[in-house]
Amino acid sequence: MSYLFATDDEQREMLDAIGVRGIDDLFEMIPEEIQLKRELDLPEALTEIEFDHHLRNTIAPDRLSAERICFQGGGAYDHFIPATVDEICSRGEFYTAYTPYQAEASQGTLQAFFEFQSMMTELTGLDVANASLYDGASAVAEAIIMAIRATRRSGKVVVAGTLHPEYLLTAKTYLNRLGCEIVETGQVDGVADWQQAAKLIDKQTAAVVVQHPNFFGQLEDAGSVVDLAHQAGALAIEVFDPISTGILKRPGDYGFDIAVAEGQCLGTPLQFGGPYLGILAARKKFVRSIPGRLIGQTTDRTGKTSYVLNLQTREQHIRRDKATSNICTNQGLLALRTLIHLAQLGPQGLREAGELCCRKSHYAAEKLTEAGIGTVTFPHPFFKEFVFTPHAPVEELITKAKQAGFNIGPALNRFDTGLDENNNLLLAVTEKRTREEIDKLVEALSD
Repeated sequence: MSYLFATDDEQREMLDAIGVRGIDDLFEMIPEEIQLKRELDLPEALTEIEFDHHLRNTIAPDRLSAERICFQGGGAYDHFIPATVDEICSRGEFYTAYTPYQAEASQGTLQAFFEFQSMMTELTGLDVANASLYDGASAVAEAIIMAIRATRRSGKVVVAGTLHPEYLLTAKTYLNRLGCEIVETGQVDGVADWQQAAKLIDKQTAAVVVQHPNFFGQLEDAGSVVDLAHQAGALAIEVFDPISTGILKRPGDYGFDIAVAEGQCLGTPLQFGGPYLGILAARKKFVRSIPGRLIGQTTDRTGKTSYVLNLQTREQHIRRDKATSNICTNQGLLALRTLIHLAQLGPQGLREAGELCCRKSHYAAEKLTEAGIGTVTFPHPFFKEFVFTPHAPVEELITKAKQAGFNIGPALNRFDTGLDENNNLLLAVTEKRTREEIDKLVEALSD
């Protein structure tokens, strides 16, 4: 059984039960001359992430040469995961549970999904969230189809040219047979060309999609996107980074109608690319168009709180042409991990994580530039990720980093990004990275 410390009230209750006044009375049988009369010489308290680093370096001081340190970006990130996440998710009732078709037998699972939905509405500033989707890419596609359904417009969707290229490809695959054209804007210095977008958005546009922070890590003019979309009667969709809401406005605060995200950064390890978690939230008036399932809270016939599947409008449950989506399940275990992770962070912890990501990524950008390794490609503000243009060939830099025990990248020449210069790569710095690791990366790339 894992050790949990006793609270002051619990200590008092135990002392009263055995009939002693204080903890010191329990040690009266120990000779006074061998009792320690001073405080223990302990170091200053560490945060969990600092303690994790300390233990790893103590147990395996040469781990930097045996275990690569991750500075990779592009949609999946090496964030710190509190030990509590694995501890709770490893319980059998969660770890082995499947989709809750039988509500009467799945109250604990349904409650967890309900709490997840509630937390997603707080995270996004929107009214309603579903019980999760497959991943961030499919969530973007589902949000677009949802907007087409809600606006009854199937002419076109305008997508910022700084959206993750793989999200864009997924959306095109989903919309391939729906007769809806996806129109991309250009990009200028790493942000979308919204002057061009204003000319593309018209009365046939169902939605305008923007990623903020975008694929390049840059901050977009999110408020203007919402205005452009609403002026034409289209819905505004934001693809957001959940960690960024600790220091940036939430999608709902900007006025977005639908918000989607990849939830991997909240409690899910990189695990070689998946499975991950899709987040989708929207305004209440679009609730009937939401894909997947919604868990609701009610009372049973005895008056006790209970949980039900309020909406599950997929093709297995209703007539095919009335289904909102053909998504077959939700990422229940990963949604639970996200819920536990956010519960551990709380608002202050989320803010601190966001601030650490921002500060450490800027520190890394400054050190890499000062060392003469290359330059930061774009001049705009960024959150935790930035495009870097090295003076040496990008593949040479990636190989050098790998030999020194670091993973960096990806190289942007593997994507169709519209950049003129192909010798670029993405670098991401999360709250998990230390100053020592950043300095060692700079040192390795300087050789």
